[in-house]
This record gives sequence, structure tokens and C-alpha cells, in this order.
Amino acid sequence: MRPAVPARARAARETRTLPSVAPGAVEVPFVVACYDEVVARDTTWNEHSHPFHELLWNQRGASTAVVGNRVWTVAPALGLWMPAGTPHSGSAAAGTWLRTSFFGTGGAAPLPGVPVGVEITPLLRLLLDRLAEPGLPAASRSVTEAMLLDVLTPSPHELLVNVPVSALLRPIADAVRADPRDRRTLADWAAELGVSARTVTRAFNAETGTSFARWVTAVRAQHAVALLTRGWEVEEVAAEAGYGSASAFGAAFRRTTGLTPGVFRAR
Repeated sequence: MRPAVPARARAARETRTLPSVAPGAVEVPFVVACYDEVVARDTTWNEHSHPFHELLWNQRGASTAVVGNRVWTVAPALGLWMPAGTPHSGSAAAGTWLRTSFFGTGGAAPLPGVPVGVEITPLLRLLLDRLAEPGLPAASRSVTEAMLLDVLTPSPHELLVNVPVSALLRPIADAVRADPRDRRTLADWAAELGVSARTVTRAFNAETGTSFARWVTAVRAQHAVALLTRGWEVEEVAAEAGYGSASAFGAAFRRTTGLTPGVFRAR
């Protein structure tokens, strides 16, 4: 097991700059290649793109991937498929154990040409771990890669939040993302902003594709996963995510992620 990152190593934030490379711009001489790293500091990546596809997931901790105004949380139980050539940025907290699998573009892509969530099932994890073994014989690698491509499927659920950017909704988005315990209703926000509740409702649907209530639930789920992957108890996470009870939190969390909070909790 990887060691935890010492507190003294977490002092400074690190910013990494990567290039934007289009698919086909360089040769990609592999079917699947694996990379992992425990980040020593809070780390951010600039917007960049790769000539290969990526499956982003974590062995430990939660990280963030951003495409435009869409923000995904990546965790041990739910990964993210990032197609080649997709501009994206990201961030991870110190101590996060990143696991990334790179997929060549020589054949048909195993998943859609847009970012999608991927549940990291026990079988999928087993295959990814096998491919990460050093010195894996070529024949074994070929069989394992074929199995991986066969079982890799998009999940009907993902930890995604579309962040509003309009002047009307940005104050709401900033406040709720900064403190998911914020209990102000849509009517409360409309009164504060001096507009009708109907105006806010229409704006949320237009900018995020969902209702204000469902958007708040998604923000709370992302916040909850970040705490669960640090080992917080479910009852503590429920309170920090703005729920009055663990049962109410669990029900809302399952509707959003399709999984129970316990699946994400680090042990």
C-alpha cells in the first residue's frame, strides 16, 4: 500500500502545465498504458488535451476534472472517460493516489467521443491492476487488454455538476459550492436577487439542464464524496453536506450516484 503523504509535504500548491495535443498529431504506440502517482501537494493542471483516450480514476481520494463549465468528481468507485483531444483541466488534494489508464486511438474507441462516467467495478479494477504490473508478458497483456476493452462500459450515473456562469446564477452557484449546507430555497434566492422564482427556475434549466433542487443535490454529492474518500463517517458527511439525517443523505446520494455512500468511504 502506498504511504500517506507527510503533512510537511503539503505546504505549497503545485500547478502543472501540460500541452494540448490533437489525436493523430503524435504516434501512440500502445493499446493500454497505465500511470499512477500519489500527489504530494494540492495540485492543479491547466487546460490541456491528449492524443490518446484516458480513463481517470483514483486508488485513494477524490480529484476533479473540468471540461468547459462541467465539473466531474473522480473517485475510487467512479472514474471518468476522457476522449482524446478533449480540452480539460483538473485538481487533486495532497495525498490523492491517482490512477490513469491511457488508451491508444488505433482502433475503434471503446467508449463514446464525449466524457462519461465509468463505474470502477471489482472486475474492471482487477484488469487495470493486472495491466499495471511491471514485466507483464506480451501474451498476457494482449489477453488482458482485450478483456478490459470488452467490459469497459459507461455508467448511467456520474458525479457531474454543470456550473452556471451567468451573472444571475453565479452568486447562487458560488455560495452553494462553497457551503453545500446552505439551505436557502429557490424562492429565497429569487427574493435576494430581486427577480421572480420563475425567472431563476428557467435560468437553471437553461444553463444546467436540470432543476435547482437536483443541481444542489449533485453539488452535495460531490462534496460528500470528497469527505467519504478521506474516511469520514457517513453521519458526519450527512451533516456537512446539508442533510438532517444519514438516511435522508443516503437516499439522495443513491439517486444521484447509483451507489451507496459506503462504497466511497475510505477504510
